[in-house]
Amino acid sequence: MDEKRIEEELKKVWGETPISHSNDTKEASWEKFQSEAFPVKKQKFKTWRYYAAAAAILIFGLTGTGIYFNSSPLQDTIYMASNVVENTTSKVKTVLLPDNSSVELSPNSKIVYANNFESNRKIEIEGEAYFKVKKDKKHPFQVFCNETTTTVLGTSFTVTGQDEDGVIVNLYEGSVQMNVKGQTQKWILKPGEKFTYGNKIASVIEFNRFMDFDNEKLTVVSDYIEANYGYKMIIPQEYSNQRITVRINKKEDLKTIVQLLSEMYNLNFEINDELKQITFR
Repeated sequence: MDEKRIEEELKKVWGETPISHSNDTKEASWEKFQSEAFPVKKQKFKTWRYYAAAAAILIFGLTGTGIYFNSSPLQDTIYMASNVVENTTSKVKTVLLPDNSSVELSPNSKIVYANNFESNRKIEIEGEAYFKVKKDKKHPFQVFCNETTTTVLGTSFTVTGQDEDGVIVNLYEGSVQMNVKGQTQKWILKPGEKFTYGNKIASVIEFNRFMDFDNEKLTVVSDYIEANYGYKMIIPQEYSNQRITVRINKKEDLKTIVQLLSEMYNLNFEINDELKQITFR
């Protein structure tokens, strides 16, 4: 039986095996197996084989958004030609990165990233920031804070630097892998888990990433939005005493929450970013 026939038969068997993972993940694992069984000399295929192998590892070890770990972060490369963004105000500052990832930078915080960020997605933080990472399987997104590295491909999480080299990472969506300088152990977080590092000790615990409203007045949700997003919500008087039961991710996009409320009550809405105001009609 020639190599082509063998490849067809093996791929047929592969496709018939019941796997609960996504098609993209299965395809990546197949490509890894194929590359090892039938190596190709082209350089571009070698590059793909590297990423396929990384993706295949995810099948057996990870859930949620895929990530992989780089044991040599090369943190110093950030400073070769870098951008520095500081938030010296008393309000959260939103920063759009060159790869369309976004950072909500807390007051008295700073980030540093290279000019070639789209291909070198490494970023250092002092203080606290919430990251929403654009998926890019070929370019891992790494956040350096004190002695820790958080590595992701696409997810949302907060990183908070503490005194004495401490760090707290809260994961809201996806999956991230943590490593600590000088330690071989790796920690893989799931949504709702918090990684804490301080005094050379690391731990992972659960935290509540949702805000629950159980038969609350709609005005209570309005107060929550104003307190956490800085937007005043104006609703028709007849809806003021309406009751609502809903669960909201504490780091959910404001527009998503507003859209949900509009559909629940069949109302139109308008967001005025200049006045920081949301009007329902």
